[in-house]
Amino acid sequence: MLHTMLQALEEGRLIELPDNDKKDAFEVLASLLEAVPSVPAGTDVVGAVLSRESVSNTSLGAGWACPHAPISIDGELLCAIGWSPQGVNYGKSGEPPVRMIIMFLVPDNQRSLYLKEVSTLVKVIGANPKCKEFGQIEDLNAVRLRLLDMAQLAMEDAGLDTRARMIQLKTHAAAAPPKAVGLENMVIEPLMVIVCADMKAVVLTQSPELANIAIDDETFAAAIANKSFHEYKGWRIVRRGSTNYQGDRVVYDCLAIHPTKK
Repeated sequence: MLHTMLQALEEGRLIELPDNDKKDAFEVLASLLEAVPSVPAGTDVVGAVLSRESVSNTSLGAGWACPHAPISIDGELLCAIGWSPQGVNYGKSGEPPVRMIIMFLVPDNQRSLYLKEVSTLVKVIGANPKCKEFGQIEDLNAVRLRLLDMAQLAMEDAGLDTRARMIQLKTHAAAAPPKAVGLENMVIEPLMVIVCADMKAVVLTQSPELANIAIDDETFAAAIANKSFHEYKGWRIVRRGSTNYQGDRVVYDCLAIHPTKK
């Protein structure tokens, strides 16, 4: 199993957590999940996670935790992964700080799969000492490679397609280490993009820097229409959904995320 973790690595939902605050970590991991296009707009992931956490602490021990947001929809099981070099104070007496947090978004129709994924993760962690040593890792790229090793251990009977995906991810990680995404100064801005055939794209946002993106970047409109995210001056603009109107007009609902703005 661990297909959901593998998908998160493929889609860039692995980040570095620069402080030890549990709620801060939850809020940013939840924001990454809310930005996935298939997640309905307005889904309160962090609220669902905090509500569940108030009932039962989701630490797995050995420096791992799996908070989850149960939501009343049918959809895809998703996760976002956070690594803390110094460890998050997870509020469970007698346990070491949590280094790895995997936050799951669990639709009603995916509860059984979620339980299987967590069960597999617990078995892999228990059987492999290196899975408990994420505090000794120095950068996010090494974390990514360690997680891919874990996925491989959990998928010894995986098909050719899954093995090819893991090989591709490992090759990409070795060639171009991903940048760490900090939480402390992260800015998240909602924006709407209106695209039609006979005029330049119009961007509706409260951010002056983002307001002129369609003018400054001629590739923006096509990029946001054809893929789920676009990079612009340090911002990652993630498409959450779209609505078609008459006259070949399309409105894209997006989030713009900047990890280093103050």
